[in-house]
Amino acid sequence: MIAEADFAAWLRLLETPGIGRTLARRLLAACGSPQAVLQAPLATLQALAGPAAARALQQAPPVFAERLARALAWLGGGADRCVLALGDPAWPPLLLQVADPPLVLYVQGDVAALSAPSIAIVGSRQPTAQGRDNAQAFGRALAEQGWLVVSGLAQGIDAAAHEGALACTADPATVAVVGTGLDQVYPARHAELARRIAARGALVSEFAPGTPPLAEHFPQRNRLIAGLARGTLVVEAALRSGSLITARLAAEAGREVFALPGSIHAPQSKGCHALIRQGAKLVETAEHVLEELIPARPPALAAPAPPAPPVPAAGAGGAGGVGDDDPADGPHDALLEAMGDDPVTLDALLERTGGSVPELSAQLLEHELAGRVARLPGGLYQRRHAA
Repeated sequence: MIAEADFAAWLRLLETPGIGRTLARRLLAACGSPQAVLQAPLATLQALAGPAAARALQQAPPVFAERLARALAWLGGGADRCVLALGDPAWPPLLLQVADPPLVLYVQGDVAALSAPSIAIVGSRQPTAQGRDNAQAFGRALAEQGWLVVSGLAQGIDAAAHEGALACTADPATVAVVGTGLDQVYPARHAELARRIAARGALVSEFAPGTPPLAEHFPQRNRLIAGLARGTLVVEAALRSGSLITARLAAEAGREVFALPGSIHAPQSKGCHALIRQGAKLVETAEHVLEELIPARPPALAAPAPPAPPVPAAGAGGAGGVGDDDPADGPHDALLEAMGDDPVTLDALLERTGGSVPELSAQLLEHELAGRVARLPGGLYQRRHAA
């Protein structure tokens, strides 16, 4: 456990306005420790950081006392809470290999989980039903094979991957990297999921308690997801998805990148298809992931694998949501969900929805007039998405 005085110095260094991770590393390299940085002569600090940053370092920010008290209160809230500083023996080794490692990690749960062999699973916050099922199935299958699942606690694919890992009996099962302080949960609806993750793995953040969910924190969070894992699997992602940032960061760190294919018509699959064109490995089962991560499989993994997760099927699942950053393209009612993205017959829609012919015909006409559905030759209908 880091000493309170040491922690206060780390927090003071990182909370000082104008001192980011890059400058903090330069100061630490020159002075040796946060305490030494804070005690350095003004002339030394000016030479290393410039006049403005030097003056800021010699005077605590007005809110520092409150931030320190809040962080210490969180640390005192349970034996499963700790702070790791860069260089700590428990520091996850894979994070030492990334270009921009964090300097401090707040952890709730099993610290050793951060060093376990792991695979990141990420994707859309608004996945199709099939995508959600795939994320859960892959999360469970990989966890059952001894791989810890890393994700970001977001709604959609992230939550499904965590749930899948938690459904297995292995411990630790999953780690959630978040973009807030660990004294809060975002989104709030995942409070119970976060509790279960802390009990069967760990919650981790580089942000001090009291840090709110700011938009700029989530790309930073993504680099930790990629950095903790030996590979990143993207289940569903739009072309402007934050998941593609995670995949890019994984590739830049020399880690494997995997992508699940989907319908060529689905907005949620376009990001995955782009990754595959750029060299990501197309996978259909958890075994495909393991083949890349463990070329020489140890005897423990030589036994038959569990049933493979379902492969995304054309038209399956529906496309009720769009990718993380794509605008909505119309009402997401049950009929549009049931249509999926490939051409479909009226008989198939009757079977999927349980509706009547007059009812479905009226709804299809309404959507056709609104430009949400196209009528194709051969009695087929196809959902249309906004450009």
